[in-house]
Amino acid sequence: MYAPNHNPFENIKRFLFQRNMLSRLILINLGVFLFVSIVGLFIWLFQVSSGIQQQFNVSPFVYWLAVPANPSILAQKIWTLFTYMFLHEGFFHLFFNMLMLYFSGRIFLEYFNGQKLLNVYIWGGLIGGLLYVVSYNFFPVFQQAATYSILLGASASVLAVLIAIATYVPNYHMNLLLVGRVKLQHIAIFFIVVDILSVQGTNPGGHIAHLGGALWGFLYIQLLKRNMNLSSLLKFPKITFKKGPRKAYSNPQYKRPESDDEYNRRRVKEQHEVDRILEKISKSGYASLSKREKEQLFKNSNKR
Repeated sequence: MYAPNHNPFENIKRFLFQRNMLSRLILINLGVFLFVSIVGLFIWLFQVSSGIQQQFNVSPFVYWLAVPANPSILAQKIWTLFTYMFLHEGFFHLFFNMLMLYFSGRIFLEYFNGQKLLNVYIWGGLIGGLLYVVSYNFFPVFQQAATYSILLGASASVLAVLIAIATYVPNYHMNLLLVGRVKLQHIAIFFIVVDILSVQGTNPGGHIAHLGGALWGFLYIQLLKRNMNLSSLLKFPKITFKKGPRKAYSNPQYKRPESDDEYNRRRVKEQHEVDRILEKISKSGYASLSKREKEQLFKNSNKR
């Protein structure tokens, strides 16, 4: 949504201060991480300890925000089904989740608006958290772990966004470092297979939650294609961002007077036109293109 710059830090700053749902979700995750880290630092400095820290191996503050597998404890702090999806303890856990959310969210917003992104993110996290709790209290293998296990992290929500957009545009291509051009559906399948195979590993609860988020993302798009918009049934209050004065930049490419919905509709229309041109090339060759079609293809390749 903005022109690239050679300065990566400037690009990050421009993105984070955009008024859209994706940047806000990432900012919330970053803010919660910094806040929890600072609180954890003071707990460590003052050597504050409790039975919770010894039993769950996390600070009391993290425990207060994470989802417990024990239903009786969950009933006393039901808000954790919401707070856990913004909670990270380790930097690399946060970094990789936000990196995946950024790329999958950018593609998602090419086809849908920010309100649908919020619905997929929140409900993906809720379904993932509930599947984690149910699994730990249903399968005998988790019987002992259910008394002390907790869940935290945005992975279920992030995977819900990835699977949702991969279900909607499975043939969308991404260029991955060291891998090359890969279809979005293949990336989604890879993550699902990894999570299924990892349930027997050291973090079964996390991978079960991932699968719950993935299931929600898939079902959301399948029902949407059948004109069943779950956003209207499971809708959060509509969030809008006030358009205050913006900082003026010397490069006019950074100014886009369109609204997010107008921008997304235009991008979808452009993508359909490019797909038609590529199909024409496969049938009749590049020489069969008109001057306008060649210009459109060149313009789109520069954007990618």
